[in-house]
Amino acid sequence: MLLLSLSAGLLLLTTHTALGQENCTLIASGEDDAPQFLSAVQNCDTVVIPEDATLNIATRLNMTGISDTTIKLEGTIRFEPDIPYWTGNAFYFEFQDSVTFWLLGGENIVLTGGGTLDGAGQDWYDEFPSNDTLLRPIVLMVYQANNVVIEDIQMHNGPSWFNLIYESNNVTYSNINITAESTSDNAAKNTDGWDVYRSDTVVIRDSVIVNGDDCVSFKPNSTNVLVSDLDCTGSHGISVGSLGQYAGIYDIVENVTASHIKMSNASNGARIKAWAGPNVGSGIVKNITFVDFEVSDVDNPIVIDQCYFSEDECDEYPSGVYIQDVYFTNVYGTGSRSTVASLVCSPGGRCENINVNDLNLVSKEGTATYQCADVVLTGNSAGLFHCTEDGPCEVPPSFLSHVIQKYIFSSFFHATKIASGTRAM
Repeated sequence: MLLLSLSAGLLLLTTHTALGQENCTLIASGEDDAPQFLSAVQNCDTVVIPEDATLNIATRLNMTGISDTTIKLEGTIRFEPDIPYWTGNAFYFEFQDSVTFWLLGGENIVLTGGGTLDGAGQDWYDEFPSNDTLLRPIVLMVYQANNVVIEDIQMHNGPSWFNLIYESNNVTYSNINITAESTSDNAAKNTDGWDVYRSDTVVIRDSVIVNGDDCVSFKPNSTNVLVSDLDCTGSHGISVGSLGQYAGIYDIVENVTASHIKMSNASNGARIKAWAGPNVGSGIVKNITFVDFEVSDVDNPIVIDQCYFSEDECDEYPSGVYIQDVYFTNVYGTGSRSTVASLVCSPGGRCENINVNDLNLVSKEGTATYQCADVVLTGNSAGLFHCTEDGPCEVPPSFLSHVIQKYIFSSFFHATKIASGTRAM
């Protein structure tokens, strides 16, 4: 056993196993612990943050290119809410102007331990209303990684999204507890639980999420994703998209299953959204399954919107994103509005093989209505729907309000292609 001092204040306790592996335990300094945390990950097979330790992270963490590494987070990692520093130094990506505190990438990585990632988001929540172009950091980005397991972790008060899985393969999250709750009148906005982008073979399961945006969102080029056994409260749903926003870009989301989901006090349940209108992109949504969804007080339990933000122009400029082989099965519970399902497709057969089975939804406002447009439905619940072929049905007001809010927030985004690397802002 060896006790090393890496810097004034922070200590590293190292041990060697019989197999020659090096295990290191970090003891917090009370100052910026990022440099020592980075050094430990680069030099040790297992890094332990003990239960009584809180690492203060005041500078960005670039943990890319590591391999065969386990981080046992038993205590807390807290990201210092130094808005001027992070505004100039967080890792930046062109995709939706994403920024992050922490890049985690490489091969055969485990993050576990029952501890807490604290995004210290309250300062960001309070700053954003007066500075709505403020780029707020994602807590953790799994970036260009293969074979990653993240389990038994608490994630609290992210300034923005909690997790972005970016250009990665074989990533599994399990037993994650996410909360984003403001203590002021300023809401914790855009606090997605997970976003998946250009990644394949992703599993997210057995987790609880209380937040103010998507529980899980499948961004462009998400393939072979399983989401199961999630309890989502206050969210915007399990969302495919939005896709096809940017001209010249072809988006793919394929082979996605979301099963055994409990959705409470949410604006949406299971939804797919694709842009229509002039000067937008194209793509394919294929083989999507939403099964065993329990909804409670959800504004829009089931949504397909293939005329996203272009309802008035959808006939003239239908979506270039085709939606095929979608299954809504055993979706049940209560909607907060009269329309409990709205499947709005672009004209011209751009939605194909949309299956609705065993739907049992009631409305808190009285008789539940099921709407659809420009789509032929199959399944034992198809008879519940009232469909038109001469333009989209009326979209529920709460859904339109959400669309407008999201559009205002994202209007300054200029995502048209994947960033070739990272840079400090």
